[in-house]
Amino acid sequence: MKIIFLNPTAFLGGAEMCLLDLLATLGPGVTPKVILTEDGPLKQAVEALGVSCDVLALPDRLARLGDAGMGLNSGPKRRLSLAVNAPGLAVDGLTYLRLLHRRLHDEAADLVQTNGMKAHVLGSWAAPKGVPVVWHLHDYLSGRAVMGRLLRGSLREGLKVVAVSRSVAEDAEKVLGTRIPVVSILNAVDLERFAPGLGDGARLDAEAGLPPAPRGTVRVGLVATYARWKGHEVFLDAIAKVPRDRPTRFYIVGGPLYRSSGSQWSAEELRSHAEKRGEGDRIGFVRHQADPESIYRALDVVVHASTRPEPFGRVIVEAMASGKAVAAVALGGAAELFTNEVSAIACPAGDAVALAETLTRLIDQPDLRMRLGEAGRREAVERFDRARLKGEWARAYWGAK
Repeated sequence: MKIIFLNPTAFLGGAEMCLLDLLATLGPGVTPKVILTEDGPLKQAVEALGVSCDVLALPDRLARLGDAGMGLNSGPKRRLSLAVNAPGLAVDGLTYLRLLHRRLHDEAADLVQTNGMKAHVLGSWAAPKGVPVVWHLHDYLSGRAVMGRLLRGSLREGLKVVAVSRSVAEDAEKVLGTRIPVVSILNAVDLERFAPGLGDGARLDAEAGLPPAPRGTVRVGLVATYARWKGHEVFLDAIAKVPRDRPTRFYIVGGPLYRSSGSQWSAEELRSHAEKRGEGDRIGFVRHQADPESIYRALDVVVHASTRPEPFGRVIVEAMASGKAVAAVALGGAAELFTNEVSAIACPAGDAVALAETLTRLIDQPDLRMRLGEAGRREAVERFDRARLKGEWARAYWGAK
């Protein structure tokens, strides 16, 4: 079986890491090929697995058009801009669909799997007749009125939807209806890569442009893209409420990921927020790392602070697998990943006071950090070993035929 994977970005975000995990576990009966809409780090990562990867560049104005920018709550200027550019966007879209259709036909794909909202729409319309399409759904559709309509209009015979959590699957069924089957396959991680080990705190400080932290400093980090819903402001507010007499240093690890506008913070904005709270001296900013496992090992506490339901919450699983204490918001798919007060500690979304209390508790209790880390590793080994992906995805593909 030849499967063409279509991905709408070449950056290494959570969805892309999931794609790499899947590619690494496909059985010998599957020949994969990846098509990206732009060049970037993902292409090199795919090729490092021995998988063929091509770029079919998406026109720039289509690449920059994000769901946030298309929303019904956009301001008058944004709506006017969209109206003015609509004819050009339509021409770009149709031209790209023709190119993609020809590529998929020439590749003689047995199945097309899409990884991202734009890819779902493009793949459904461009796949040759009779070729099954599988959407790997990493996002909620509720509340995304425009994209929801586009996806409903892209439903086709032979389509199957695989969601990254039960929460996302239930949401998809509400938006797409029951005509298209939706199943859930929890993501997994490489347990050899994300594993307990000695961390290099000095390197983390250097990456953040900070002097080496004093011995005994507890390092607490939020690891996330700069998407506005990832809880950076909540984390910054919580830091301001953690007593300054604690030997603690905080880190924001990540960076901007998307080309679409209106969906993410800039580094300058986050630094400004930290300074306004008077916390610039104990917060370090670390750019997105190609080896996030080294970041987890250098941290003592990993924070997940999303302000809206998380489709999955890969950072939670990676940190648990790394044997670290985790404070996480248990909304959406994230609630399916851990046992509260056993393998991680649940915090209410958007509550900086509660998060500060949890962080202070973890800072003050090294035994608690150790217990959570050990239990988190056990749960990751039991539930999130990526070796299980081969069988689960094989069943999904057979059902898609």
